[in-house]
Amino acid sequence: MGSGQVTSWQGKNITVAGLGVSGISAARALAGLGASVTVVDGGDGEGHRARAAELGELGISVRLADAETLPEGTELVVTSPGWKPESPLFAAAAAAGVGVVGDVEIAWQLRGPDAAPWLAITGTNGKTTTTQMLASILKAAGLKTAAVGNIGTPIVDVVLGEEKYDVLAVELSSYQLHWAPSLRAHSAAVLNLAPDHLDWHGTMEAYAADKGRIYEGNTVACVYNVADPATEKLVENADVEEGCRAIGFTLGAPGPSMLGVVDGILVDRAFVENRQKNAQELAEVKDVNPPAPHNIANALAAAALARAFGVEPRAVRDGLRDFRPDAHRVAFVDEVAGVTYIDDSKATNTHAAEASLAAFEPVVWIAGGLAKGATFDELVQKSAKRMRAAVLIGADRALIAEALARHAPEVPVVDLDRTDTGAMLAAVREAARLAEPGDTVLLAPACASMDMFANYNKRGDAFADAVRELAAESA
Repeated sequence: MGSGQVTSWQGKNITVAGLGVSGISAARALAGLGASVTVVDGGDGEGHRARAAELGELGISVRLADAETLPEGTELVVTSPGWKPESPLFAAAAAAGVGVVGDVEIAWQLRGPDAAPWLAITGTNGKTTTTQMLASILKAAGLKTAAVGNIGTPIVDVVLGEEKYDVLAVELSSYQLHWAPSLRAHSAAVLNLAPDHLDWHGTMEAYAADKGRIYEGNTVACVYNVADPATEKLVENADVEEGCRAIGFTLGAPGPSMLGVVDGILVDRAFVENRQKNAQELAEVKDVNPPAPHNIANALAAAALARAFGVEPRAVRDGLRDFRPDAHRVAFVDEVAGVTYIDDSKATNTHAAEASLAAFEPVVWIAGGLAKGATFDELVQKSAKRMRAAVLIGADRALIAEALARHAPEVPVVDLDRTDTGAMLAAVREAARLAEPGDTVLLAPACASMDMFANYNKRGDAFADAVRELAAESA
C-alpha cells in the first residue's frame, strides 16, 4: 500500500471515508488546496444528505449508501478514525496500491515550516483530562496553545487556521495513531494500557503497537507510567531522535529521570540539574482537581510533558490549580444524608472503573451497560474490599454479577432488570438504601452506555438528575 506522503495536493484524486466531523474537515481542507475530493459514507439519512449538499456547494462529490467501493482514479484514501482496518474500502485500496491515512496524518503533512510543536498524549484512560491539564499548564506559562486532536476543534482546521500557536497539546486515540505513519511529536506520553477497542484492533498486541506509534521520532522526551511496564516497553521499542529521554511518572517517590510524589508534593527529578541528588517541587497533591490517585498520575504526565518543553515549575502549579475537569469524570454531584454521590460515567471500561473505585471507600457501586467484550473478574478482585454493595443496570450486567458472585460473594448485589428511562432513578434509590453515612455512591459503569443512553454524558446527566431528585425529597 502507498505511503500516503503527498508533496502537492493540486489535482490529486482523494477519497475521504466518513461524513463525520473529521471527515468533513479533511474534505474541506483538501478541496481548498486544489484536490478533487469524493466523500463516501454508508449512511443516507436526512442529516447525511444535508451535509452532502453543503459539501456539494464547495465542489466536493459525496457518495452516500456505499462505503465499500473505491471511487475510480483514487490516489489516496483519508479515513475517519473509527473505520476498521479490515473495511472493504481499504481492502480495495490495498489491491489498487492506494495509501490510507487519517486526518491526523493529513494535519501533520499540512503543517507549515514554522508550525507549533506537538506534545502528544495517548492511553486507554485519562487522555482528555491529561491533555486539558497540559494545555492549562502551558497557558499558565504564557504560551499560546490549544487542546486538540481527539477533542475540540478538528486538528486539520487548527493547523490550517489563521491563529498561530507556540505549542499544541494533542490527544490521540489508538485509531488516529494507526492511520498517522509520519507523525513525529516533540514529546509524547502513553498514560496506561489496558484491553480496549479489541474489536477494532483485533489483538492486545496490535492495540499496544498502535499506541506505541506516538513515541516514534520523539525529540526530547518519551513519558511512560512506571506502574505500567507495558508503557515503558513501548518506549524501549521506539525509534526516537538522538538524545531523546525516557521519563517515568509514579505515585511513589521518583528515581532519577522521573516525576513522582513525596510527602504530598509533586516533584521532578528529570528536568533538574544533578538529578541523582536534586528534586524540584512542582505542586501539591491538593492542587490537583480531583486529587484521586489516577488523576494525580494524569497531572504528573502533563507536568512531565510541560517540563520537557521547558515550562517553569510555577506554571505547573498554577496550571493545575486553574484546571477544571470535564463533566462526568469523577465529578461530585451532591451529599445527601451523609452520603457522597460521584458521577464517573466516563469510566466506560474496566481499567477506568478500577481507577475510580480506588479513589473512594466504602463504595456503593452503580455499574453496567455494554461490556464490549470485557471481563470483570480482575476489576472485582482488586476492588471488592472497597465495596459496601453494588447496583447493576444495563444489557451486560449479568457479567458483572457473575464476577461479583465469584470473587466478592459477601457484597450485596441489586440486579435491576430495567432499561427504561426511570432505571437510573431506581438505581440511585437502591444505592441510597444500601449506603451508610460516610459512604460514596459511585457511578463508574465499566461499560459503554449505548444500550440505555445516547452516550456517557446522557448517562451521567440521568445520574445527576436522580441524585438531585433524591436530595429534594430529603430536604
